[in-house]
Amino acid sequence: MKQQNSDEILKKYDKESNKAEYGGFIGKFVAALAITFSVFQLYTAFFGVLDAQLQRAVHLGFGLALVFLLYPSRKSSVTGGLKPLDWLLAFLGAAAPAYIVIEYQNLVLRAGLMTELDTAVGIVGILLLVEATRRVVGIPMVVVVLCFLGYAFLGPYAPGILAHRGLTVNQLVSHLYFTTEGIFGIPLGVSSTFIFLFILFGAYLESTGLGKFFIDLANGIAGWASGGPAKVAVLSSGLMGTVSGSSVANVVGTGSLTIPMMKKLGYRADFAGAVEAAASTGGQLMPPVMGAAAFLMAEFVGVPYIEIVKAAIIPAALYFAGVWLGVHFEAKRNNLKGIPRNRLPKVSSLIKERGHLALPLVIIVYLLVSGYTPMRAALAAIVLAIVCSALRKNTRMQPIEIVRGLENGAKNVLGVLVACAAAGIIIGVVTKTGMGLKLASGLLELSGGALIPSMFFTMITAIILGMGVPTTANYVITSTIAAPALVQLGVPVLAAHMFVFYFGIIADVTPPVALAAYAGAGISGGNALKTGVNASKLAIAAFIIPYMFVLSPALLMIDATAGTLFITVTSAIVGMVALSASLIGYLADDLTPIFRILLFTSGLLMIKPGVITDLAGSVMFIAIVVLQLRRKGEL
Repeated sequence: MKQQNSDEILKKYDKESNKAEYGGFIGKFVAALAITFSVFQLYTAFFGVLDAQLQRAVHLGFGLALVFLLYPSRKSSVTGGLKPLDWLLAFLGAAAPAYIVIEYQNLVLRAGLMTELDTAVGIVGILLLVEATRRVVGIPMVVVVLCFLGYAFLGPYAPGILAHRGLTVNQLVSHLYFTTEGIFGIPLGVSSTFIFLFILFGAYLESTGLGKFFIDLANGIAGWASGGPAKVAVLSSGLMGTVSGSSVANVVGTGSLTIPMMKKLGYRADFAGAVEAAASTGGQLMPPVMGAAAFLMAEFVGVPYIEIVKAAIIPAALYFAGVWLGVHFEAKRNNLKGIPRNRLPKVSSLIKERGHLALPLVIIVYLLVSGYTPMRAALAAIVLAIVCSALRKNTRMQPIEIVRGLENGAKNVLGVLVACAAAGIIIGVVTKTGMGLKLASGLLELSGGALIPSMFFTMITAIILGMGVPTTANYVITSTIAAPALVQLGVPVLAAHMFVFYFGIIADVTPPVALAAYAGAGISGGNALKTGVNASKLAIAAFIIPYMFVLSPALLMIDATAGTLFITVTSAIVGMVALSASLIGYLADDLTPIFRILLFTSGLLMIKPGVITDLAGSVMFIAIVVLQLRRKGEL
């Protein structure tokens, strides 16, 4: 594959990034609209949000108007002017939700009794959302939404347990557009409050130069080690994941620096791209600011967001440990050295010069732990990001940069906003038809009521959906349909939701549609499919860890004691070492095929909780290490 420009790669594999760029009046108008959107969100965060449906309607109105302006109907318009159709759709996109704001009192008094105008506005609003989804999220998501809409009407013709009485147009439009059970449901509610603020926070952190600081810091910490640049990619991508919720954006942001470094050191192009893809995908799993789906999880599970953060800490650490180990063993196998220390930045100097840029991340964790709501914590962090950048002249943001931060934050939220609203259509159909319970029952019947098969089928569903549906929407669908089946089998609610969350994310490196891996291949010039396969090997932890925390919820801090946590984490780490070594083919020395099989078995045994399995896995692992050391003459 030919090596491509970073911006081209981002626009090719991350549809949300393919925004139009305008000058003149149109550019100023779009910028003013985006800034006004951010000001509205900040105003309601400071002084209190509006009634749920009003807050969400204004949020969606701004979002749809910006989508039709920034994602024009024709590709030729991306760098040119806007067509009359786009202006019309932008106006209608703002007007359809505005109808709810203007008629709010009458709609409440009518209590579900629809007028012809209500129905017409609702239909237009739903169609506009579907078109916005096509432009920002992509065709696969549109297909999923249309299938659910079709199911709402064709229920009487559905087979077996999926059959229902069917809905009329009025019933469906009323439920989807004029209640908080459909488009204006929980996903859009979360988007209209703290998701927007966290994305705005991320936009300001990027403006301060925090991303460059993270890369330089990772270089100082790990650049000298065996396979240094690859370990820098793992570490910097994990750090960047705290402020970015996009796997592809992470790959392009850090990979444009780390992938050429890895290739120069001697890593194969396919492996270099895979390292960045696996590490960047894990960024969405990394607390404290995880992907947008994590905020939805807090609402769906009904726990404070800080509980999601606490639950994610150990699994995220194990994931990055798995990727780090894979990189380490590959470096040892190929005798790849690090970068000389005299060519690397000093960690102490970096922290002294730019360490203050990371203070908002530390403070946001403190605020969340102290009991602040995510919205208040994010609001305080936005202010702190600006204040902290001003502590040194070389990082200080100018007034125009602060204003541009408002513009960028509003533009960056559009993909999540539209995905959340479209996911609301799916939730609305599921709740109105009772589809969720039916599919959960069907999943239990298919798996014979056994836990492991149920988890396997849920995993496959999440990965398939993740090939074309954003993580946010993927999580909404699988948490509505599949997670209840796991809960019925006795899995803690948080563990069930974290399970589907993980597999929705890991779809970004799972062939045949592995967007993060394809982006990595675009930068490295490697083969896309081989890069995806290598990334899947490096990300093996993400395929195993969800099974671990379902079988042993202590990994999610659920009913965990210090003793059980120590034993579980220790065995899991040893299991990660065994699995990574097996897949790379190196431990203390090159591994024979039989040793690779034995190590893989050992890793699986160590990961499955239980005294007998842990002992068996430990014995096998220790025996192989001893034999390898004797072979090298080191024992």
